[in-house]
Amino acid sequence: MPETAFSPASLAALSGTPSVKRRLLAMVYEGFLLLAVAALTTALFMLATQNRHGPLYHYGQMAVLFLTIGAYFVYNWTNSGHTLAMKTWRLCLVSGADARVPLRTAALRYLLAWGWFVPAFAVRTLFDLHGKGEIAALYAIGILGWALTAFLDKDRQFLHDRLAGTRLVQLPKAGAAAATAPAAS
Repeated sequence: MPETAFSPASLAALSGTPSVKRRLLAMVYEGFLLLAVAALTTALFMLATQNRHGPLYHYGQMAVLFLTIGAYFVYNWTNSGHTLAMKTWRLCLVSGADARVPLRTAALRYLLAWGWFVPAFAVRTLFDLHGKGEIAALYAIGILGWALTAFLDKDRQFLHDRLAGTRLVQLPKAGAAAATAPAAS
């Protein structure tokens, strides 16, 4: 069993819901890690397609990136309950009474999490916006709007977690967990 998988009884011992600030900082770190994943995926795609250009190749590259990033998140959420960024910030994804997140739930959460960006992307496309400042402001408003959904939830979970039936919990510090663990007989 993965090191961060918890039994339903041990979920009560966790520190509770992490702050919105902590989750947003973990997302920033995750963004840096995803840049590396995207760069490697793009390099491999360019090698495989011999760097051909055209709409078909562009949409193909976007689909491959979408699937690769999805595989990264779904694999990590279902196996250990966290990504590298989540582990660094001591965050763990759990699902209802079952601490382990099922594959279907992780895939649903990944799709729902695009709510951070899809509305801004749709407005950008609808109004044919191309200015860097306009686009940056649009995405910032979309991200801020989605982040505010946590303040509308009684458990301070983001909308995609509420809809997917998952929640983020904060793990105790490694030293604190060892100090409170019962001694082996």
